[in-house]
Amino acid sequence: MSSKPIGVFDSGVGGLTVSKEIMELLPHEAIVYLGDTARVPYGSKSPETITRYAFEGLKFLLSMNVKLVVIACNTVSATCLKELQNNSNVPVIGVIEAGARAAVRTTTSKKVGVIGTEMTVKSKAYENAIKEIDSEIMILSKACPLFVPLIEEGWLDKEATYLTIAEYLMPLKKEGIDTLVLGCTHYPLLKPSIARVLGEEIKLVDCAKETAIMVKNTLEFQGLLNREGSFNEEIYRYFVTDNPEKFKEIGERFLNRKIEHIEKVRL
Repeated sequence: MSSKPIGVFDSGVGGLTVSKEIMELLPHEAIVYLGDTARVPYGSKSPETITRYAFEGLKFLLSMNVKLVVIACNTVSATCLKELQNNSNVPVIGVIEAGARAAVRTTTSKKVGVIGTEMTVKSKAYENAIKEIDSEIMILSKACPLFVPLIEEGWLDKEATYLTIAEYLMPLKKEGIDTLVLGCTHYPLLKPSIARVLGEEIKLVDCAKETAIMVKNTLEFQGLLNREGSFNEEIYRYFVTDNPEKFKEIGERFLNRKIEHIEKVRL
């Protein structure tokens, strides 16, 4: 069982930030990544549609004989994680719980900001998860719909990006937050730019990094951690539902490594 791959599911390329953290933390683990690029973005779709798409993604990854599934999409994690967990014969991990735990550990002022897609913010998934751990924490949420296109365009260090960050996030800073949860898997790529705008006094919670730690802990607990084998790029496979060329172009920037094995599939 330990040599089986980890499955990672996302609506597009954003989940590659989670894959990258898993690769760095667990270099012996094989990964099967599925990006539903034909139907991205999920953030503006109805909960019923998101749930249907997510189950199709889960079914595909289970058919690839994975030992664990990571739902590397905040929108899916916020919408139907419990249903996915209840219908899987392997562990299913979302990105929200890991981020919520880290936010509670990090804040000292008990004022936490959360940014994400419209659906993630509207769902109050992070708010509920944080308050379940510490009900005294105040959460200020903000949807930042322009961040994803800026990131995918590669505009990480442009004046327009800094102005957009300031427009979205300075009101949260003025409210006195000391911790900001990056509640979308694209957002870790903006960490340096966000830190430059907000200043060092506001700590950033990278849900991709926290999710990778949760993956490691879960595999250890289940006795499924792969501690052996020589590393090579052959252990990473990528599947998309549309436009593999575009995925490869953007994905290699996200991963900072070559994408060698990519296939287009129908769900």
